[in-house]
Amino acid sequence: MVDDRTFQDKQYAFAAHIRDPDHAVAPGDIEDRRMAIYRELFFNNLSSLLATFFPVLRKILSDSEWRLTIREFMKIHRAKTPYFLQLPEEFLAFLQNEYRGLDEVHPYTTELAHYEYAELALRVSPDENDLTGIDPDGDLLQETPVKSKLSWAFAYHYPVHRISANFTPAAPLEQPVYLAVYRRDDDKVRFLELNAVSAALLDAVENNSTGLNGDTLLRQLADKIQYPDVEALIKHGADTLKEMRQLQILIGTQKNA
Repeated sequence: MVDDRTFQDKQYAFAAHIRDPDHAVAPGDIEDRRMAIYRELFFNNLSSLLATFFPVLRKILSDSEWRLTIREFMKIHRAKTPYFLQLPEEFLAFLQNEYRGLDEVHPYTTELAHYEYAELALRVSPDENDLTGIDPDGDLLQETPVKSKLSWAFAYHYPVHRISANFTPAAPLEQPVYLAVYRRDDDKVRFLELNAVSAALLDAVENNSTGLNGDTLLRQLADKIQYPDVEALIKHGADTLKEMRQLQILIGTQKNA
């Protein structure tokens, strides 16, 4: 009968060597030629998967930077889930909390990874909007605007939506960039760049727990930011709400509570 502890020790040694072959000794009873197959297989599969999930991040990094990042992920991070589609979340947590090597050279990389993760997470999200009591063509000022569950808003210090192999920012923006990332009913994920006022309006819609109508939300916003022309803000705000509904960032309105 095989000693369970001995077998488990071999499993731990095998896994430790796969994660960090330069510092963790391989189990002594496995031929190195065979271990090399496992080392390459695990590393290459993980590298390929994460490159698929974070395509822009992969393109802006050199091969050596990418390989080092994947190796550090394997060495340092202890995943809390075995599910395939949650691997990007684990990698993002690693970049945000455990590994600062990329941000020291490319300070926008963690924000870029977050943006790419948000797009992916929206694409596969099982969330659905409850359309009970929703009027898709309702009056956005006189009734309560309702945000889609499949629209998320974020503020970034770098223009993450513009970063590519041909453009990487040299410094953070003077003012944050606000992005609404959303999934339409055709399952396509898109983004809308917001200004500070429209971002504040969308936040007010999302956190409107008392069912205020659009007109009241805009008047409260004007007071909060001390906007000098309240009626002009309401006019522009109404246009912004209409655009958000057209894009499906908003799903419609509800009658006032």
